[in-house]
Amino acid sequence: MFDLASTPITFKEFDLPLSNQRVLGPPHPTGAVIPLALRPVELDRKCTIEEVIETIQQLQRKDNILTKKLARHGTLLFRNLPIKTANDFSRFAHAFGYKPHEIIGIVVERPLLAPNVAPANESPKEVLIYSHNESPQVPHAPEYIFFYGHRVPSKGGESPMSSSLELFNRAQQEIPEFIAELAEKGILSRVLYKTERQYKGGSTLREAFGKEIEEGDDEDTKRQKIEAQIARYRRGKHTTWEWVDDRLILTHRLPAIRTQPGTNLPTLFTGLAAYWKRLQMDSAQKNVTQQLFGDGTPIPEKYLAHLAKITDEIRVLHRWEEGDVLVYDNVIAQHGRQPWEGDQSERVVLASLFDGESVPGPYGFGDWAQVVPALS
Repeated sequence: MFDLASTPITFKEFDLPLSNQRVLGPPHPTGAVIPLALRPVELDRKCTIEEVIETIQQLQRKDNILTKKLARHGTLLFRNLPIKTANDFSRFAHAFGYKPHEIIGIVVERPLLAPNVAPANESPKEVLIYSHNESPQVPHAPEYIFFYGHRVPSKGGESPMSSSLELFNRAQQEIPEFIAELAEKGILSRVLYKTERQYKGGSTLREAFGKEIEEGDDEDTKRQKIEAQIARYRRGKHTTWEWVDDRLILTHRLPAIRTQPGTNLPTLFTGLAAYWKRLQMDSAQKNVTQQLFGDGTPIPEKYLAHLAKITDEIRVLHRWEEGDVLVYDNVIAQHGRQPWEGDQSERVVLASLFDGESVPGPYGFGDWAQVVPALS
């Protein structure tokens, strides 16, 4: 229980069904669960959004209590809060005191609905979005992700959650040769951007890198402005690009293993299992994103399949209730989206992304292994 005497409301931990909450394995502290579920004690009255915001701010001022809970559990669930709109959600998320994250090289469509709030993903309801860390295919990733269940389907549409720390620990034990190669080589992430959307819910080249483009710019000027945005990654020789007609092929050498700030524990920060799952369902997706070892050699599918196997064993599916908010520490926790039945409009989950005070540390052997904050 968070029992600071001065807070307007008190948050209390509560248990979820075993299908929606589990005890985390090593290296997490004994007894830590995912998600840590919280709700106001004051269920006999309706608390206001202002009271919730003031409580969050006070908890954060008191030694970053909620940030430390995130670092321990990976994911927090807030339930029974008076959040009804995108603006309410925006105010709640900003109360944590984090810096809003600017997505450079966005690969999905995210129209702005409120300050730093957009739809979580606009892909069709039949599409499985498998467990992954946010933005593992680009150098500039958020540290914290907030999801708000504005409208929830009656069947399906759950949000998976699992620990990237636990995933690394299991993979190191079960496929140590793969972990050794990742540490030595990193990965090459090749992303194709086009002027048009490549799939429903995907982004365009202009949405990804064209924030400075103006009407009337000629093609050379547009390309210069796009390349200036790429330079903000500050990756030097580890980010290269090629223009093919009006398409951009962007290649990053990145660490798939990073370390958690504060503990230096290794975390498998990746979407490799999700990439493999997509290829099983739609081989055309290989033309959008390619994942290779950092030396350009293919990653054997047996390793990707094994990552998916471990992920299935350590994840839980969050069954949404209307108004729920999930908060992920993106450095150590993975998320996704299950398909659902009914209309597309029956599930509306909004997202808000934020940066932390520091980026994850290096684990590999080269200068490519250290990610850096993007240039403002």
